[in-house]
Amino acid sequence: MLELFPIPLTRDSFAEYGDVIDTGGKPPLEINEGTTQRFHDLAKIDVAENDGQALVSIFRGQPRPFPIDIRMVERHPLASQAFIPLQDRPWLIVVAAPGDNVGIAGLRAFRASGTQGINYRRGVWHHPLLVLKPDHDFLVIDRGGPGENCDEVWFEGETAHIAV
Repeated sequence: MLELFPIPLTRDSFAEYGDVIDTGGKPPLEINEGTTQRFHDLAKIDVAENDGQALVSIFRGQPRPFPIDIRMVERHPLASQAFIPLQDRPWLIVVAAPGDNVGIAGLRAFRASGTQGINYRRGVWHHPLLVLKPDHDFLVIDRGGPGENCDEVWFEGETAHIAV
């Protein structure tokens, strides 16, 4: 069994898997007569494969029982997928590098603050949403359109646990 110890989510630590979406690191643009700060172009949203279009949804996550068992991962081969928390609550991310051979040994875990979102790059393996408190809402931007855009791999006989 593999035990995953989540590390803090930073732009550098997550770069292999996608973008960290937060207001740090870039100066905002002043808009609307100086009444609004725009934190511009925070993620590279990728949905154009096979006539895709951007979908904007809200996901409401529920915590899984502890210890959190990681038995599977999924990927989206046709597009990126962004998760932006709508409440200031920490949450967890489990990922593995893109490729056709994914196993538990390649998993990495991150602890995100409630002010950090992420954008998984196309093809990055990831566990479905992992929240720590009930009714945790996320703005999700992903792809709709023709084609199969979700592959799953189940780890038969293998399990990873997240050490929280």
